[in-house]
Amino acid sequence: MSGSPRSSDDHIHPTLDDPVVAALSEGVGGPMGRRGAGHPWWTPTRVLLLLTAIAFALGMVQKSGCYERYWVYDDHRYTHMCYSDLPYLYTGRGLVELAWPYSDDRQVRDRYDVMEYPVGISLFAYGAAWVTHWVTGSPEVSVRADEPAGDLVGTAQVKKEIRAFVIVNALIFAALALLSAWLLAGVHPRRPWDAAAFAVSPALVLTGLINWDMLAVVLVAGALWTFARSRPVATGVLIGLGAATKLYPLFLLGPVALICLRERRYRELVDTTLAAGGAWLLLNAPAYLSGSAEWKVFWTFNSGRGPDLGSLWLVLSQAAHTTISASTVNHWSWAFFALWCVGVAVLAFRAPTTPRLAQLGFLVMVGFVLVNKVYSPQYVLWLLPLAVLARPRWRDQLVWQASEVVYFASVWWYLGGDLQPAGGDDVTTYWLAILIRVAGELYLAFFVVRDILWPRYDPVRADPVGDEPQAMTTRSNVVAV
Repeated sequence: MSGSPRSSDDHIHPTLDDPVVAALSEGVGGPMGRRGAGHPWWTPTRVLLLLTAIAFALGMVQKSGCYERYWVYDDHRYTHMCYSDLPYLYTGRGLVELAWPYSDDRQVRDRYDVMEYPVGISLFAYGAAWVTHWVTGSPEVSVRADEPAGDLVGTAQVKKEIRAFVIVNALIFAALALLSAWLLAGVHPRRPWDAAAFAVSPALVLTGLINWDMLAVVLVAGALWTFARSRPVATGVLIGLGAATKLYPLFLLGPVALICLRERRYRELVDTTLAAGGAWLLLNAPAYLSGSAEWKVFWTFNSGRGPDLGSLWLVLSQAAHTTISASTVNHWSWAFFALWCVGVAVLAFRAPTTPRLAQLGFLVMVGFVLVNKVYSPQYVLWLLPLAVLARPRWRDQLVWQASEVVYFASVWWYLGGDLQPAGGDDVTTYWLAILIRVAGELYLAFFVVRDILWPRYDPVRADPVGDEPQAMTTRSNVVAV
């Protein structure tokens, strides 16, 4: 057996690089040796794409219980943990009637609430609704002010559309998951197997279909890929589109700035920032111009939101039997997040070598979700592409993702009333699940910080040839598919 972590195809093989994988490989012949070779067609990236496809298919199966019942409003969606926002927003935000999300027509607004999501999601959902109508052969429904929107939900045609709408979105999300896996595998071309923790992630299986977060996931993965290839304009465009889809990709600009300032790459920083701003403005312009009041709903909705599901603020509020105002949460959460970002900046400049973008991006995102006023189950996808590259070690990924699975189960049982004994108001089990999730995130963050301060512990840095943290790869290094 070879002692080198490099296999015959010049990729870092996980059985020679990761202690957990090496131990598991003993059951099938042990770690890869010098003469080890697989089928020439099954490159690492192709294997990862297959694993991602299987994982996402399992996610579809996991939602099948609700699919069969048309996502009706009962406890089945909680007890079977198959809830998804997609069908409810299809009928509740006017997509069922192909209403423009930013219409200021009073007939539309009297019947439907405004989409409370950023423009990227609203436009995508609107496009998916058009595809749904085309697939199902649905007539173009005109807005009828004299008929309650709720009367549409129970009709056979709308039930058919609800299923079709979920399928249309699911198939596109699956394609985005495959693209995300490919991009993550190519960030460090000699370490494509680092993306395996994304491909087979329980988080991807369980939460990929809850909301439209996969749109932002693929844009973050793309930004990591382009940044590794020194393409600042492309990186900025992807960050800008991501921020217009889910706000959190905007926070990647901070780590990009820290890396560029430390390495005096000022032109790249300017190009990335301008491209991000331009892409964000371009995607938001049609919505703002067609309905500025409706466009502002995302901002006012989140600003006025108090402590909500999964947050430490909710634990504090319920444990103290008090009401914490939205303004109090806003002020303290942003203050803490600002201090956290200052800490990340100090870490970046004091580190012996320039940290990797995935490392700094993960740390910033952990700070954000720790103090955010809500942590919906699918928010784990915000961390996932950054986490698998920030700390590519299976032991640590399994510990963190296990904590997220505990939270995933608890939030549905909490909403269904199953965590309150004898119908009481004791929700300490739910609080414990939130704390377990927070502990898992801090656990992984601790090892990322250690890797930054002592690069010899960083699996990517440990390989002197494969150390390609920032813009060190060339166009010829793109991973083969």
